[in-house]
Amino acid sequence: MRRKKKEKRELRPDPIYSSRLVAKLTNYLMLSGKKTTAQKVMEGVFEEIKKALSADKAGKKTETPVAVLEEALKNVTPLVEIRPRRIGGATYQVPREVSAERGFSLAARWIIGASRAKKGKPMAKKLAEEVLLAAKNEGAAIKKKLDTHRMAEANRAFAHFAW
Repeated sequence: MRRKKKEKRELRPDPIYSSRLVAKLTNYLMLSGKKTTAQKVMEGVFEEIKKALSADKAGKKTETPVAVLEEALKNVTPLVEIRPRRIGGATYQVPREVSAERGFSLAARWIIGASRAKKGKPMAKKLAEEVLLAAKNEGAAIKKKLDTHRMAEANRAFAHFAW
């Protein structure tokens, strides 16, 4: 007998920016249940992005920090990933398409992980830097996406094992 399908809970939008995306990213950023700390970090991230946008005269004047964050997440979201599959005693790296939900999850995890790996600055600055780099298709999170795509391309011969 199959298990019951897991119900998706509706996430309330962020109170300041009224964006579900910001609320979800805040939850990913949170450590040990400290949501207010994560919200303060996100506020700092948006302040840093505003500063960077105002300093960049060549940039679009209408661009908002939330739009930059959306662009960064869109750029980092992978199209394919590799999943290990054990067949006849051998483990193959099988390329699989990524659903939109899983793609967002991976993108958020990669951006936050890349910013946590940097040292010597407050988290808000590190995360803002990584978001701005990802919006320009640069940075560690984009490199991770490209590496994933490259590995999936290299293992394309095993795609017939994905069923």
